[in-house]
Amino acid sequence: METQLYFQMAQLEKQHWWFVARRTIVNHLLKRIPLSTPNQILEVGCGTGGNLALLAQYGQVYALELNEIARQFASQSHCAQVVAGALPDNIPFEPEQFDLVVLLDVLEHLEADSLSLQALLPFLKNQGWLLITVPALPYLWSQHDENHHHYRRYLKTQLQETVTNAGYRVIMLNYFNFWLFPVIVATRYWKRFRHQSDDDLVLPPPWLNKLLAKLFASERYFINWLPFPTGVSLILVAQKSN
Repeated sequence: METQLYFQMAQLEKQHWWFVARRTIVNHLLKRIPLSTPNQILEVGCGTGGNLALLAQYGQVYALELNEIARQFASQSHCAQVVAGALPDNIPFEPEQFDLVVLLDVLEHLEADSLSLQALLPFLKNQGWLLITVPALPYLWSQHDENHHHYRRYLKTQLQETVTNAGYRVIMLNYFNFWLFPVIVATRYWKRFRHQSDDDLVLPPPWLNKLLAKLFASERYFINWLPFPTGVSLILVAQKSN
């Protein structure tokens, strides 16, 4: 990811509608995962640490982050032990240490996505859990993906196959950011037509930011039982296979 984006994320991820709503939806799913107590959680690619306070409500949190600037920001949260590392070859933890591994918009940054998920398996306890979000739909590829150094956007079947082949059993998989999908698609194509910058890390006016957050976050009430036909992103819950 471009270095300046970490500074933008550190400033915006606590209040920007997209980050706020994603945390709300993730929290909704975490409440339904039967984690043991106490438990240990690993966030891979924690970025500047915007999710650590949420995850800390569910157990002791460790965070893995390659970028030094991001690690410095994440460490300021005091919610997790933040260490340097990278997938698939540098995971400085103990075997079967974690009850839950979380990758929130991280897998698309990894060239070897399936191999990286396989590498995490030994660090999950028996029947340990995996929670993933990724950007969806290759035709939505834009300058945003270039700036964030993405390798891909996923189809639903593609993500399921990647996770299953890596040794996990998929429990729940759905598109999300569905309500706002038409607006986001139209905006991206309009900017592409006008050759305008595709910068999503801009805070809208407060009233609009609050409205967008509420609309997006309301999908949590449907995500477990209503298969959305499409969406800007995908969310998956899986369990380590025996």
